[in-house]
Amino acid sequence: MSKSIKNRQLSRSKIELFIDCPRCFHADVALGSPRVGSLPFTLNNAVDQLFKAEFDRYRGAREPHPLFATVDLNAVPYQHPEFTTWRTNTQGIRWTDPETGWTLTGAVDDLWQDMNGSLYVADYKATSKASGITADNLQPAYRRQAEVYQFLVRRQDLLVFDTTWFVYANGIKTGDRFDNRLPFTTVLVPYVGNDGWVLDAFRSAVKVASSAPSPRARPGCAWCEFVAKRRALDVETHPDPAVA
Repeated sequence: MSKSIKNRQLSRSKIELFIDCPRCFHADVALGSPRVGSLPFTLNNAVDQLFKAEFDRYRGAREPHPLFATVDLNAVPYQHPEFTTWRTNTQGIRWTDPETGWTLTGAVDDLWQDMNGSLYVADYKATSKASGITADNLQPAYRRQAEVYQFLVRRQDLLVFDTTWFVYANGIKTGDRFDNRLPFTTVLVPYVGNDGWVLDAFRSAVKVASSAPSPRARPGCAWCEFVAKRRALDVETHPDPAVA
């Protein structure tokens, strides 16, 4: 039995997996057979940890981060007794659906509060692109991630703006040497989200997770195509003696 089934909960990343391919989602959550994991993004994780430490300094001082002035944002990092829990991957922000009895979870990077008390969801990202980062070239998965976080924070009886701020550190790789330093340019990228799809997607995922038959693979799912080809190769290489 998978952890998701045992605890009757789905994380934000499981919802993303469901959107990417319902069959892979079912194999992971219902059958306990996940996709092979990707290599960890250790440099990105380091940037994330440093951003959290940096913004926490301003949170403790109840002061705006200097980046806010670059976009005329009148806000300060949010303080809340549960904030440390909300940003912890093993806990996160939690909401239990009264209709299904399942819980949706997600670990938010940051929340910023404007002078009227409403909140912005903020998410830290790191990359290295010559073209720079704008709202137009944000990855769709990042947009959905922000919208799930907006959905969860709103279920804590908090007022949340539709705009999410991405704190984007863009690595500069045009120098002629390394010198044990990788410079970054950090910008704030606004994204106006809409979390109207989240509840239906969550309940649909719960239904698939609780069902016996595996759903069809998403057309073009590279992982499902790999599994199908591998099974065909196994049959070709090791035919069943009973059939022969």
